[in-house]
Amino acid sequence: MKKTYFYTEISYVCGIIGLALGTALMAKADFGVSMVVAPSYLLYLKLSQMWDFVTFGLTEYIMQALLLLCIIMIRKKFKFYFLLSFVTTMIYGFILNTCMIFGDYIPAVSIASRLVLYIIGLLLCVVAVAFMFHTYFSPSAYELFVKEVSAQKHVHINRFKTLYDYVSCLIGIILSFVFFGFFRFEGVKIGTIVCALVNGKLIGLCSDWMEKHWEFHDLLPWRRFFQSAD
Repeated sequence: MKKTYFYTEISYVCGIIGLALGTALMAKADFGVSMVVAPSYLLYLKLSQMWDFVTFGLTEYIMQALLLLCIIMIRKKFKFYFLLSFVTTMIYGFILNTCMIFGDYIPAVSIASRLVLYIIGLLLCVVAVAFMFHTYFSPSAYELFVKEVSAQKHVHINRFKTLYDYVSCLIGIILSFVFFGFFRFEGVKIGTIVCALVNGKLIGLCSDWMEKHWEFHDLLPWRRFFQSAD
C-alpha cells in the first residue's frame, strides 16, 4: 500500500495544539486529568487558591523545567535542543491557558456532557502524543523525557511511556492527598486511572497506524538544529 506523505512540521503543530486542547477539555469534564499533567494540575489547583495570577500553563512551566533538569542528570549531558524543548513548553502553556479560558464557556453540567468532553479530550491527547513522536522539533519535557530516557535505558518507547504514566498517576494521587486531605481526590479521579490504563496502548496503536499509512518527511531543513546541536 502506498503511503501518503505527511510533513513532520505539521505533525508538531497538530501535536502541540491537540495536547493543549485535549488537556483543557479533560479538566473541564472534571473526571480527572491525564496522569502526565496531574502533578502540575494539582499544583495549579492549590496555588491558584492563594494567588490569582497562577494558571495551569504557569505550573506546567515549573514542572517541565524540573523535568528537564532530571533529563540532564539522567543522561549526564546537556544538549541544546533540551532548551528548545522549553520553547515548546511555553507555546503549549500559552495555548493551554487560552483553551482553559474558552473552556469556561462550554456547558458541562450533566454527566453525559462531561463524559463526551472527557472522551474527546482523552483521544485528542492520545493522537497528539503520537504526532509528537513523529517530529524532529523538541517535544515538551514530558515526551522528551520518555524519548531520551527510554533510549538511554534501551527500553521500547511505548512500554516506557506506559510506566511513566503509572508513576505520574501515583504522584498526582499523593499530591491530591497532601494538598487537599487524605483520600480526597482533586484532579486525580476515575478518569485519570482510565488514562493510566489505556493511554500507553492507545498511543502505540495510533503511532503504528500513522507509520503504516503515512511517510513522514521534513518540509524545512531545520532538523540538524534540533538533533545535532550540542
